[in-house]
Amino acid sequence: FLLGFDAEEDLVGSLASMSTNERIKAIQKMPETMRKKREIRNKVLREITKKSRHRGAQCTQGTQGVSFRRFGNTLSEYFHQLQPWHKTLKIIGAEFGTSVLSYFVFLKWLLNLNIFSFLMNFGFITVPQFLAAEPNNLSFTGLELLTGAGYFQQTVLYYGFYTNATISKVENGPSYNMQPAYIFTVGIYFVICFLILLFSVARFFSRNFKLTKAVSVNANKLLCTWDFNITNEKAVKLQQKNLLTQIKEDLAEVNKEVLNFSVKERVGRIATHLLAWVVSLATAVAACAGVYFLSINNLKLFMKGYSNDLQRQTAMLVLPVIVSLLNTLIPFFFSWLGHLEKFQTPGQHIYVTIIRNIILKISIVGILCYYWLNIVATSESQCWETLVGQDIYRLVLVDFIFCLLGSFFGEFLRRIIGTTVCMNLGLPEFDIGRNVLDLIYAQTLTWIGILFSPLLPGIQMIAFLIVLFVKKVSLMRNCQPPRKVWRTAQMTTSFVFLLFCPSFLGVLSVIGVTVWRLKPSEECGPFRGLPSMYAAVDEWIQILESYTVSKWVVWIYHNLISSELFFFIISAVVLIVTYLYWQIIQARKTMTKLLHNQITN
Repeated sequence: FLLGFDAEEDLVGSLASMSTNERIKAIQKMPETMRKKREIRNKVLREITKKSRHRGAQCTQGTQGVSFRRFGNTLSEYFHQLQPWHKTLKIIGAEFGTSVLSYFVFLKWLLNLNIFSFLMNFGFITVPQFLAAEPNNLSFTGLELLTGAGYFQQTVLYYGFYTNATISKVENGPSYNMQPAYIFTVGIYFVICFLILLFSVARFFSRNFKLTKAVSVNANKLLCTWDFNITNEKAVKLQQKNLLTQIKEDLAEVNKEVLNFSVKERVGRIATHLLAWVVSLATAVAACAGVYFLSINNLKLFMKGYSNDLQRQTAMLVLPVIVSLLNTLIPFFFSWLGHLEKFQTPGQHIYVTIIRNIILKISIVGILCYYWLNIVATSESQCWETLVGQDIYRLVLVDFIFCLLGSFFGEFLRRIIGTTVCMNLGLPEFDIGRNVLDLIYAQTLTWIGILFSPLLPGIQMIAFLIVLFVKKVSLMRNCQPPRKVWRTAQMTTSFVFLLFCPSFLGVLSVIGVTVWRLKPSEECGPFRGLPSMYAAVDEWIQILESYTVSKWVVWIYHNLISSELFFFIISAVVLIVTYLYWQIIQARKTMTKLLHNQITN
């Protein structure tokens, strides 16, 4: 015991004399449990604190640094444990595999993105408006929660309520110009989103797409993956399930059957696929045509006078209910078509279903954008921006309700039928393609609505949080793991790429047309009376020209932001860098092949 005590004292003394990075690495390499490592770390920190007391005032900053570091580490550990989805994701990955896990990882990623968006809009747009807001004289009936109209029209929820004046609560004090604040906040947010999506796609591609297949992956997972620091019984069982699922997925990919079909069978399969695509595209075209004619009459229904408020509220919900009904029912039909096609792997089924659903949903969103920018924006409405914001609010809310109903009817009732009425059906499987496209569609509406309803990301944030827990409970109670185990390392990459390419780039086009081409309303909003929203930037730059301190901002605007030559040079540099990276990748591929041939020899 004395020898062990002396050895531990020597260990603590030697660790205390090391630098911070060396000490952390040394503790991490110890073959001890996490609890023992924490005890050693705390003893070392106490030893450092004890020694620092004898060094006088010069060591005060070092002691405070150690204390702040200890406080930061403790806070980080507690925050990590408080994350409600951390344990949930580990359980889902162990029970249902990486294919289902990729949906929840994507949902958590979108939730974090909307939290950032809400904080940014609330801090730079909504909070200053509260200082200049006038009292709301409209009565609240409760129906506004469903329609977004009525009382909410005179709140910070919509564009029309925001002022175009310079806010200043103290005479001759600092002021806040709402016009540039509104457009710069939205613009900077979209720039940050563009960079986040671009780097996320690049990171996922680099992580999940390898140049060559690794050798002896299964042997490495079987012999070298286990973490012997895990001592908790529940954690051990969870780690066992997770490892077992990973090995099954890798073996399923290695043992993938290559079916040889006869000429007649190939012709039959090609004909089936072609027929399924014709039917799916015809269904999407019919749905888009219905939404188009319904959207044309939607403004007439809204402007029409009604005998009571209930009829008016019902008329507002016609368009979002029909759109959400189409977006909910047609994907079930696409999934059924995929089962009839009998794909060789579940991955092919999911990717084909996703492509069909993205064509449907993006087309419907395109029709709605045409309706908002060409019909609503040119109507006689006093504040067409608020009208668009209300439409998007209703679409987001009704889509959220239909998402919950889809979990109830598509999974809960399906489980009841499969276990009581028709035993041959069994438990349902989690439909990844349909659920992922629901998320992309909801996020697309949120991005479009940010300009017309700055607090819409906050509503979507709450909706995604509820969906996360509802889908988790429905998955655990109603669904079974995929019958065919398969690895989906590229699934999350595909989700983020679909969110970036058709969705986000399309939203940028809509926002660009709104900011540069459309004339704002004359009687509402921060840009009232201007020929376009972007004209507020030109006016702000003219104001800055009279201040000597702000000359550098004016120079950047005229010589960089508003210069076509600057963006041409930037584009040329990006193309050159892309070409160089492509050449580097090709050289690495060639080197990898040569090294692989040498290993084989």
